Amino acid sequence: MPDSTGAGPRRGGPANLKALAAHEIRRRVFSGQLRAGEKIDQEALADELGISKLPIREALITLDHEGVVEHIARRGAFVARMTRDDIRDHYRVFGLVSGLAAERAAKNLSPESLQALHDLADRMESGADRAEQERLNFEFHRRINYAADSRRLVSILGILAKTVSHGFYEAHEDWPGKAHEDHRKILNALSARSAARARSVVEKHFSDGGERAVALLERQGFWDS
Repeated sequence: MPDSTGAGPRRGGPANLKALAAHEIRRRVFSGQLRAGEKIDQEALADELGISKLPIREALITLDHEGVVEHIARRGAFVARMTRDDIRDHYRVFGLVSGLAAERAAKNLSPESLQALHDLADRMESGADRAEQERLNFEFHRRINYAADSRRLVSILGILAKTVSHGFYEAHEDWPGKAHEDHRKILNALSARSAARARSVVEKHFSDGGERAVALLERQGFWDS
């Protein structure tokens, strides 16, 4: 999935510290380490990350807007109770926007850019380790998204990408094979300049990813009481 490089944000200024905190809280939620309804200990998290509580509080505001965290007056921040359909819906929306980008890219990609995508697909299938496949996957979809030549679409996709579960290549034994097959279908549609087919294949790629995300979270005990 084109959700992340797998690497967290770098330390640095306030914005990076806020991003670091948000990334870590998301990771803990979607790994099952933090469960639905559990209170987030801001002081302990700040100590663990070696940062002040201010970027933690700012990160929690962002995560509240994303629906990952819920603030309760005079009680604090708690992990929101997301349903399986919440996860599926997020991936479906991600797929709809990514599909629109692919539709535009089918018309815009130069022969050189198409070849670069084929090269990335080849490298993903050449025996690279799972972390490297995740990185190459991110780059594959990033190039398609930017080929849409729409700053608005890229901005929306950047927001959506931050809020999905990560580690598909490491957590799902069958995902690399499925992703490779899907990438070839996407490349075939782009090479044929078939905008409608590119959009359809990308939308299904993300929809299938949503089902796998639900399965992954099930195994990690995300919905266990």
